[in-house]
Amino acid sequence: MKRTFDQSNENIFMQVFKYYKCNNPKPSYEDVIKIENDKLEKKEAIEACNFQTVAEDNRTTVLGLKPTKEWKTYKFVRHPGLLLIKNPFTSLGQRYWIRKCLEEYSRKPNKTNIDIDIIISDWWKECFSKEECNVKLQKKLRWTTLGYHHNWDTKVYSEDNKSRFPEDLAELSDCFAQYLGFKNFKAEAAIVNYYHLGSTLSAHTDHSEINLEAPLFSFSFGQSAIFLIGGTDKTIEPSAILLESGDIAVMSKEARLSYHAIPKIISTSCQPWNNDEAIIEINDNIINLKYVTDAEQLVIDMNRNIDNKEWDLFKCYVEESRINMNVRQVLYTKQKSLYDLECIK
Repeated sequence: MKRTFDQSNENIFMQVFKYYKCNNPKPSYEDVIKIENDKLEKKEAIEACNFQTVAEDNRTTVLGLKPTKEWKTYKFVRHPGLLLIKNPFTSLGQRYWIRKCLEEYSRKPNKTNIDIDIIISDWWKECFSKEECNVKLQKKLRWTTLGYHHNWDTKVYSEDNKSRFPEDLAELSDCFAQYLGFKNFKAEAAIVNYYHLGSTLSAHTDHSEINLEAPLFSFSFGQSAIFLIGGTDKTIEPSAILLESGDIAVMSKEARLSYHAIPKIISTSCQPWNNDEAIIEINDNIINLKYVTDAEQLVIDMNRNIDNKEWDLFKCYVEESRINMNVRQVLYTKQKSLYDLECIK
């Protein structure tokens, strides 16, 4: 049944959120904007972008990406500043980034929601410290922060509350920034969200960063999600967009200040990380990387995931969960730190 909402209600965003969150009755997905096999389901809502003139980036292979000429990018008619890059990752690339989020990005000195109760230096390792997986501990992780740590209370960044940003994630983000023309973008902060079936993310805007011209890169892996995005207040009815594993939502300018949320995680039958026929060992010897200091180790770490036995623990997790990396720039281009106010335009 087609959905109907009370347009006179001041918080129509919440009406839509509750509609998709509900399991009884189950919502209809006929109004969800989705792309299947490069076909646009709702042509009036989404348009393809042409970036074919962009020069090929020689970093793509070692970062687990398809060649840039194969990337498909879309913009949304109702939502200026919002772009979607439709799964540019290889199967091996998806495995690498899923594993990074679980095994490495959750380690100290990065911060997690679990710190409120107990400090665990290596969450993933602790989950398997005994013969069987500690499912309760595994599902307890909801988020981890990287680089400048997001302060959930004040929403303000601090020079006293940061750790080193991961080199590989900075490299990955730069690859997409250059492709889209954000030449001065630098990844300085990230929130990694861990969703399970039944998880939601309430309506919010991304305004903690002072430089709203810089894009926010939102990487999705694992199970699918319904992504809602509306306007600068909750009286504007949001669009519902299907985000699948490997998809990248890019938000800048108006889109960053628009309310958005995740009301539903959806089980997917498509598992691009499990396409064994497409998993090919990387042999490229890339020397000139912008942020990664050990390209050889990056390739070794990527190829480790070819071994299905080694990959199996991560596979079990992602078959029931969704991982989302949100990467942001905190400072203006010429700023050295948050204390450097003279460089703010």
